[in-house]
Amino acid sequence: MTTVHFTNARIIDPVALTDLAGSLTVRDGIIIARDGKPPKGAEVIDCAGACLAPGIIDVGVKVSEPGERHKESFRSAGRAAAAGGVTTMVTRPDTHPPIDTPEALEFVRRRADVESIVNVLPMATLTKGRAGTEMTEIGFLLDAGAVAFTDGAQVVTDTKVLSRALTYARSLGALVIGHPQDPGLSRGACVTTGKFASLRGLPGVSPMAERMALDRDIALLEMTGARYHADQITTARALPALERAKRNGLSITAGISIHHLTLNDMDVADYRTFFKLTPPLRSEDDRQAVIHAVAEGLIDIICSMHTPQDEESKRLPFEQAAPGAVGLQTLLPAALRLVHNDQIDLPRLFRALSLNPAHLLNLPAGRMTEGAPADLVLFDPDAPFVLDRSTLLSKSKNTPFDGARLQGRVLGTWVAGTRVFGEPVDA
Repeated sequence: MTTVHFTNARIIDPVALTDLAGSLTVRDGIIIARDGKPPKGAEVIDCAGACLAPGIIDVGVKVSEPGERHKESFRSAGRAAAAGGVTTMVTRPDTHPPIDTPEALEFVRRRADVESIVNVLPMATLTKGRAGTEMTEIGFLLDAGAVAFTDGAQVVTDTKVLSRALTYARSLGALVIGHPQDPGLSRGACVTTGKFASLRGLPGVSPMAERMALDRDIALLEMTGARYHADQITTARALPALERAKRNGLSITAGISIHHLTLNDMDVADYRTFFKLTPPLRSEDDRQAVIHAVAEGLIDIICSMHTPQDEESKRLPFEQAAPGAVGLQTLLPAALRLVHNDQIDLPRLFRALSLNPAHLLNLPAGRMTEGAPADLVLFDPDAPFVLDRSTLLSKSKNTPFDGARLQGRVLGTWVAGTRVFGEPVDA
């Protein structure tokens, strides 16, 4: 049996919401003790006062297999995830072709098992071909290992199709992930409406497009009783509807990407396509509102919404450039901006990064308690660096944080007690 004892660490506990000096003992991939003495024969790792926290569970990662492996593979995504403290990637099905059959899902699972050094949990599409006209075989896909169902940014516009899919998902206990964005209002838009969009001459979408789509989905949840997660809530106008739905007892949760928490629409600046996202970056007022919602727990999950795009897809006029940004490796240091700005503390941050995603997917991870899997990240929250996108381990380098000054460096990552990133420290 392999036993590892972490000593002299700041233990970040998102369950107890504590940040305390202590130690942790791991045996055969499971946490077996907190704040005890090192067992005889254990490997002792001196954390030197660094933070030890549950590994990040990143919901909504795009790995471009099958179809666009030149943008991202399971091997490169797994290495980038490990370097960013992400121990579980929950992957999107918006590949080419999409993951809409048990056979396609089996291909993804086998590739991930062979190539990725971190855990991979695949999602499947809600409708066949993400066309929004016919639901997939949800039961068979669940049996094949799908953890949730989503058409991603391709919104299902036919409410009858969506209501039937939600009803069927509810009967099987399946989780549906929606993208709250009215497709009519948002069609062709690449920024949020406002003075800045007008000055730049770019087609914009009103924040009400998010509110309207969320209202529709909430109404369908009232009708069907399904489990639903909004992949990104990015505007202040959507927050009251989300709060009412939770207060009324609907099974609804919400996430947000780290880019929408740390950037705003002004960052588009001189048509910088690395800042073109779906949904588009919002106003500073919206950004502050969603930060508060995360700190208060109204928005449950922070994710990277990792979307790799190659150089050819981004070196285009802003309107024509492909949306999305990589984020596996920058999720944690960017999220630590909120901590350094005193907008959230570390335990609450890891509640949104680790514990709440584990709750959403009924996983035993995201905890620093006995019996939990030893998926861990060791990091120095204060270590400063300037990000150079060429050093990212993703195949694609489309990050909006290129050249940004960040604080927070991952020192080590463990999956089931096995170190997958970082050099061994003092033993």
